Amino acid sequence: DPRLEGWPLMSSPFPTTFIIGTYIYFVTSLGPKLMENKKPFDLRQIMVFYNFSVVALSLYMTYEFLMSGWATGYSFRCDIVDYSRSPTALRMVRTCWLYYFSKFIELLDTIFFVLRKKNNQVTFLHVFHHSIMPWTWWFGVKFAAGGLGTFHALLNCIVHVIMYTYYGICSLGPAYHKYLWWKKYMTTIQLVQFVMITVHIGQIYIMDDCPYQYPIFMFIIWLYGSVFLVLFLHFWYHAYTKGQRLPKMAKNGISKDQ
Repeated sequence: DPRLEGWPLMSSPFPTTFIIGTYIYFVTSLGPKLMENKKPFDLRQIMVFYNFSVVALSLYMTYEFLMSGWATGYSFRCDIVDYSRSPTALRMVRTCWLYYFSKFIELLDTIFFVLRKKNNQVTFLHVFHHSIMPWTWWFGVKFAAGGLGTFHALLNCIVHVIMYTYYGICSLGPAYHKYLWWKKYMTTIQLVQFVMITVHIGQIYIMDDCPYQYPIFMFIIWLYGSVFLVLFLHFWYHAYTKGQRLPKMAKNGISKDQ
């Protein structure tokens, strides 16, 4: 997309790949080794600011996705990419790039886990999810910033408003944990998100002659939604059916070390 010429990180996928590779190495190897003989960092105040900042950013991106297409003309069916330089089209490009960049900000989730020595929370699902999103979205922004391929980003922003509100309240301390009785529903919300993504993008198999410019992206999004639906169902089964991740204390589902 020539409209992205000169935009930060857009010239090549290698800077994105390097950042993600460094992130994976730090959170799975270097970070835990550096923290092995150190006390966990107390990051409560930083995390309160971080979590509510992500809530604000997610709210802003939700609004921008709606105003640049999803509430101003998209049909929720065969919505193709507008490659013009109209104000609405350029607004969608800016929103897509901001969403892509926000995935780097969210890498701090895992870094905070490592610095707080919560290594049990650095799971394959967590690291895979945080790694694959910015990498795949580089290609999405570079080639198809708009259209039906951005529906899952809109949903993800809405879900993140809820998720990071939860994390923000949780980081305020035990006095606020009584307001987090809805912890179990967080995974349900994520499951609903992936079902909606899979169903929406799955329309490609029943729509006739949809001229979406990069059909491969539709398949990748469908595969992404399906894979994460299975992974989160697996997490749900082990967390709440087999009880492997049940809270250590309190019936409201909040463990005292959160």
